[in-house]
Amino acid sequence: MNRLALRTWQIGLLLIILVLWHIASTSSDQVAFFFGKPLVVASRLWNWFVTEGNIYQHLGVTLLETLLAFAIGTIAGLGVGLWLALSPFASAVLDPYLKAANAMPRVILAPIFALWFGLGIWSKVALAVTLVFFIVFFNVYQGVREVSPVVLANARMLGANARQLLRHVYVPSAMSWVFSSLHSSVGLAFVGAVVGEYLGSARGVGYLILQAEGSFDIDTVVAGIVLLTACALVLDGLVGVAERRLMKWQPRSGQTEKL
Repeated sequence: MNRLALRTWQIGLLLIILVLWHIASTSSDQVAFFFGKPLVVASRLWNWFVTEGNIYQHLGVTLLETLLAFAIGTIAGLGVGLWLALSPFASAVLDPYLKAANAMPRVILAPIFALWFGLGIWSKVALAVTLVFFIVFFNVYQGVREVSPVVLANARMLGANARQLLRHVYVPSAMSWVFSSLHSSVGLAFVGAVVGEYLGSARGVGYLILQAEGSFDIDTVVAGIVLLTACALVLDGLVGVAERRLMKWQPRSGQTEKL
């Protein structure tokens, strides 16, 4: 199936869902109460961006929290993952603690971070970092540990030192795992930011959604969800662009078989 046909099917499916949603919400008050009306949701988004223009400050705060958490969590996960994958003793010592920290429901840390960092953006960033870090860390760790021993032996035979092995063998081997984790981390970074805004904030898209929930304004809640989903898709697309540019050396699916 070519790209145009695929996009046609995708857009067609979206239109079908919107039409069914519109028909159901106009024919049943219960559906409208619990799921909102698509035309009203679209009107809310139009008012936010065009008529009133009051969404930009809230969206800017949420995006800033998300991007900071995404960057910090990715860098920390990449660094710690490389370190522990190349340090068997440190990995063995810290293994139970890392597993315990990963098993912890990290949302419950939100009140603690609010106490430590206040109700500004950094408490939301800290919560989102805990969600991003472990996904990146475990993927990097696994990617480095699965480097082929044959490749390592050949590189050492050619005289590669530890720094060259890290740059030309370990990091490239882990990159596909890293990008796989980043696609999941984008959504979790938003989750951390929005949950933090739920628990204490005066700005942000999460704050707007919380206010709408308090007044049973389901249309505004759905509008906020649609907005956050669209932003997450845009960031995920940017990660995909970076992946395609940085992973040009990796053969595409099916090329190895053809060779």
